[in-house]
Amino acid sequence: MPSNAGQSGSQGDKKAAPPLPAPLRVPVADSHTHLDMQSGTVEEGLAKAASVGVTRVVQVGCDVDGSRWAAEIARTHESVHAAVALHPNEAPRIVHGDPDGWSRQGARRPGGQAALDEALAEIDRLAALPHVRGVGETGLDYFRTGPEGKEAQERSFRAHIEIAKRRGRALVIHDREAHADVLRVLKEEGAPERTVFHCYSGDAEMAGICAREGYFMSFAGNVTFKNAQHLRDALAVAPLELVLVETDAPFLTPAPYRGRPNAPYLVPVTVRAMAAVRGIDEDVLATALNANTARAFGYEA
Repeated sequence: MPSNAGQSGSQGDKKAAPPLPAPLRVPVADSHTHLDMQSGTVEEGLAKAASVGVTRVVQVGCDVDGSRWAAEIARTHESVHAAVALHPNEAPRIVHGDPDGWSRQGARRPGGQAALDEALAEIDRLAALPHVRGVGETGLDYFRTGPEGKEAQERSFRAHIEIAKRRGRALVIHDREAHADVLRVLKEEGAPERTVFHCYSGDAEMAGICAREGYFMSFAGNVTFKNAQHLRDALAVAPLELVLVETDAPFLTPAPYRGRPNAPYLVPVTVRAMAAVRGIDEDVLATALNANTARAFGYEA
């Protein structure tokens, strides 16, 4: 889910799905999406994406139930890879027994550190499955989080880092208004060999830090927003071999469709905007994005 989600403003009917973009000539992967939060069936969404050159997606879990679902969808769909985790905002909800988290159950559960440990144990089990390629989205989100919540988030984040390293999976990071602490924890724990900043939200200076550490930076539709020059500045200086593209669908729909439902088939809109920022041909960018995503998540392109 987005590191800076707020969407406002759109063109046309906010409830209407944007039209199909022109297909990419070189296929790419959507490195971060939430098919379980999108309308239509998984098969319809994947077919629509494939029709415009988006031939793979990484389905990302945000809680135990969603991670189980992601793992199952990846098992039954060749073009889907799974990432499993507790979203940063889920960790304090588990600790406090909050029924209003991502849980599909909708019922209050016993809280406390034991409950968080139990949830993390299930994420660890799922991460061992062969069709699960990533551990995430995990990290820190300080947008609406107080001190007590921050403690639970950091404990969960450190546990996910350990799981990713032990299981040999990519670490998928959610970083919202927490850049310095995310980088600190990664340094203290030692980052996995493959680390992805999903919905990259830092500036050009932070992109330089990520580049030196070999962290992948995944750009979403918000790179097209008028108020996101810092993201375009970061994209301009990020090493091409560390750049990914994602939708974070159904969130962060790229301009000119901002505010309308997002889905993997809209990746070409973002790819073309990214190519313009980089000043390179879209085929060159798409070739790099495809190879980078395969390298990040450990599959053959």
